[in-house]
Amino acid sequence: MVIRLHDKWVWDFWFAQEGPDYHIFYLQAPRSLREESRRHWNVSVGHAVSQDLLRWEILPDALKPSHKTGTWDNYTTWTGSIIKHEGLWYMLYTGTNREENGKIQRIGLAVSSDLMTWERYSEQAIITADPKWYEVFDNYDWHEVTWRDPWVFKLEETFHAFITARCKAGPRNARGVIGHAISTDLVNWEVKSPITDPGGFGFMEVPQLVEIDGLWLLFFSVPKEMVALADLDNADNNQHTGTHYLVADHALGPFRSLTHEFLVGDEIGSLYAGKVIRGPQGDWVFMAFENFSPGKMFIGKISDPFPLSIQKDGKLFVPHRFV
Repeated sequence: MVIRLHDKWVWDFWFAQEGPDYHIFYLQAPRSLREESRRHWNVSVGHAVSQDLLRWEILPDALKPSHKTGTWDNYTTWTGSIIKHEGLWYMLYTGTNREENGKIQRIGLAVSSDLMTWERYSEQAIITADPKWYEVFDNYDWHEVTWRDPWVFKLEETFHAFITARCKAGPRNARGVIGHAISTDLVNWEVKSPITDPGGFGFMEVPQLVEIDGLWLLFFSVPKEMVALADLDNADNNQHTGTHYLVADHALGPFRSLTHEFLVGDEIGSLYAGKVIRGPQGDWVFMAFENFSPGKMFIGKISDPFPLSIQKDGKLFVPHRFV
């Protein structure tokens, strides 16, 4: 059964696993807003748990904007990811500040001992865009500082965060990159150069890195208005919205494209912000939030899992349905 709340839209999500339990954290906003474009500015982080990725128990909300003047996340709490370290759960998440009209995105930290009660680590962000490599705010060039959706993982003794970002040079609609930062303690971070090259997209949202059969897969999502590729396999593909992927032989790349076709995408943008996770039977599955209907109405619920397979040519395949 999909996650659909009668009083809230839900969209971007991320997981944490504890034993047989799958915890899912998701962005949510009241359906009473009526206009779906307002959801981003009236957001909190919801929480549910399941043991099969199908039947979900809704739990108390995890996080909401601080609403305290001057704090980095007093306007929005957006997409993040979770990792366990030395007995604690660390949630890196995106926030914006109301006094800045939400124009500058930053990444901060909340900590929990049980995945239920979360405490902000600080009233300040812990990772911000470094102008040495990344675009900073310029009203005449882009409408925001794009620095969001951290995906955190550990490689040997170092923590890494992959981040939706934009490099500081190049065509305006093709600066999208996956930013990179490293840490030894999940608190103090050093921003590094982008992990991917620019050129294909205006931005690359909700990244996720997964290793399957020795191959590293970097998933990300792009709305059709942010697709800038000129050498698409399918001429119609530049009108698609959905989830794409790159591959590499190492977690830190270099990343390459096996295809410019979206893993799951269509003109409507039926499914978005896809994530991959190993199911309870050990199989890999794909989940996304149900985005727009054929009538272009926003749906705002999370899909059931779809099976994910690797074909003989190495490309991924998801037998998805359109909503």
